[in-house]
Amino acid sequence: MSELTVLQAVRLKGRLSPADLAATLDDADASKTVEQLTADGLVVDGPTLRLTPKGRERLTALLAEERKSLDTAALKASYDEFHSINPHFKALVTDWQLKAGQPNTHDDTDYDAAVLARLDGVHRRALTIVAAAATQLPRLSGYSAKLQTALDKVKAGEIAWLTRPLIDSYHTVWFELHEELILAVGLTRAQAAKSGDAQ
Repeated sequence: MSELTVLQAVRLKGRLSPADLAATLDDADASKTVEQLTADGLVVDGPTLRLTPKGRERLTALLAEERKSLDTAALKASYDEFHSINPHFKALVTDWQLKAGQPNTHDDTDYDAAVLARLDGVHRRALTIVAAAATQLPRLSGYSAKLQTALDKVKAGEIAWLTRPLIDSYHTVWFELHEELILAVGLTRAQAAKSGDAQ
């Protein structure tokens, strides 16, 4: 498990338990890397993991180094494609949470089904984007499985897996993929927000 992969996972999650880190990375041996990162002063270990200021600096340097070997035009195309479908996903989430301007009580099954049906089209496009981006950044390939897992749970009636924070819900994974693409093209979230690309 690479230093960059673990630092990035901790950064994206903010704070998470070692067990949750292993689960999100699908790697039971992530603890070995965490031990080294802790010894190097890059991660604070404990009930939850978090980056130290030194860890954030190290991650920024690693991401900058990673970008040097990438086809920036190809990644920008993936980023732009994501940017084009992001508003559709955001609208879907809003429509799921609100109905006629009021909190959705989810007692109208036809309404909810119509909203969820839109997720299939968004999902198909997202998988295409991940596949293209992963040709440049192979570590992004795991987002396809995470999105699919969340979608499968939603379709099985576990609707918390659409938007609930603190789990790898569709929205959580979407947000993290978005962040990865923003960083991959060398932007900050603030810079992306200025162009209207904010979650």
